[in-house]
Amino acid sequence: MKKFFIFIILFVLVLTSCGTGGSRKPAAKLGTSMEKTYQVKLITVDPGHFHAALVQKTMYAQVSPDVHVYAPQGPDYLQHLERIKAYNERPLNPTNWNEIAYTGPDFFEKMLSDKAGNVVILSGNNRKKAEYITKSINAGLNVLADKPMIISPEDFPVLEAAFKTAGEKGVLLYDIMTERYEVTTILQKLLSQNTRIFGVLINGSKEEPAVTKISVHHFSKVVSGSHVLRPAWYFDVQQQGEGIVDVTTHLVDLIQWECFPEQILNPSDIKMVNAKRWPTLISQEEFKGVTGLDDFPGYLEKDVKDGKLNVFANGEMVYQVKGIFAKVSVEWKYQAPPGGGDTHYSVMHGTKCDLVIHQGVEEKFLPTLYVKSINGIKMNKFASELREAVKALPYDSLQIEAVNTSTFKIIVPEKYRVSHEEHFGQVTAKFLEYLKAGKLPEWEVPGMITKYFTTTSALKLANGK
Repeated sequence: MKKFFIFIILFVLVLTSCGTGGSRKPAAKLGTSMEKTYQVKLITVDPGHFHAALVQKTMYAQVSPDVHVYAPQGPDYLQHLERIKAYNERPLNPTNWNEIAYTGPDFFEKMLSDKAGNVVILSGNNRKKAEYITKSINAGLNVLADKPMIISPEDFPVLEAAFKTAGEKGVLLYDIMTERYEVTTILQKLLSQNTRIFGVLINGSKEEPAVTKISVHHFSKVVSGSHVLRPAWYFDVQQQGEGIVDVTTHLVDLIQWECFPEQILNPSDIKMVNAKRWPTLISQEEFKGVTGLDDFPGYLEKDVKDGKLNVFANGEMVYQVKGIFAKVSVEWKYQAPPGGGDTHYSVMHGTKCDLVIHQGVEEKFLPTLYVKSINGIKMNKFASELREAVKALPYDSLQIEAVNTSTFKIIVPEKYRVSHEEHFGQVTAKFLEYLKAGKLPEWEVPGMITKYFTTTSALKLANGK
């Protein structure tokens, strides 16, 4: 496998002529792209995660096909180029990206001096995110960053300062919250705002929170038709971040987005109740299966016990947002069961019903929204009111189906089912709208600051600090 990587590296070196700092000469199609003036030009920096490529799985009318990539030479960079190439060469709706690469050791400084675009895409080693964000913003560049923006409490004031600078310079700093575009989550949010059906969100308690979100992910997975080959650093929580500050970013965001829609939140609205963390054990064989490496690198030896790698990818927190109790939990396993994948569970408890999303075996691992009547409301009346509420939603052809004497399932037509990969294009399209307007909604920046205060506070508490 190591020989394979060496071969690939040499092959791409020949193609790109990057050497110790050169950039690929513009391809023939570059001349075509220059015939039009584009509002947005992307700069991809150090793309260590496949999410960087997913931003480019589709094309956008206002975005130049020419994308400048600044990265260190190595497998992460090579895999990124291969993913973009696959999008360009797919038979159905191929893209037309022209990647212009620079892989010198001064790649980041070169990016700042070149300013070859106006939007920096960040998706990679999270330990470097705070620095990349800060320097990009200081240079007057907009930033679209994969989650999480930060992974340590020490970086929280750095992120706050970056948002302040972005406001002063008139540039946008935004994170990629794909889960807001999952149709069942949107429906859960909309129905929770219907007081006739849902009533109002209860306050809940430490033992029985008003809202709970649980996410299960897997290290071994297939993306865009290929098995993901993860970098070794992905298993180092000092570089990727612990689970309690990683995937939880999405879940905390959804709680704010659903329970307090378009409301300005601040760190003072958050009260952490408890938090905990625990490891996923990865064998050397499993590690090889998802990284291609025969051995654990030296920087992971600190986490190896009895021959297995202890990855603190799991975490749970219970906290209050403006007095509402919420619970967030994330767990990482090595591989999903046959036919399965990452799963999401979510419940919002109202005074009239519970809105529950399941994504298990019974749902064939497809997110499914259930509405459970409570407090002895007559089912005939509840069914009639729910049917009217569903008809009023901005989706046609939604149906309800009785599951038992108290629960209905919302049947969502296939046309509204959008994959997780496609969500990246939706987030990017929304960001481009904000970019054109020159600003984010007034609640977004306070919401992001509050979100990262929540995740980093949970990590501090889980570590007993």
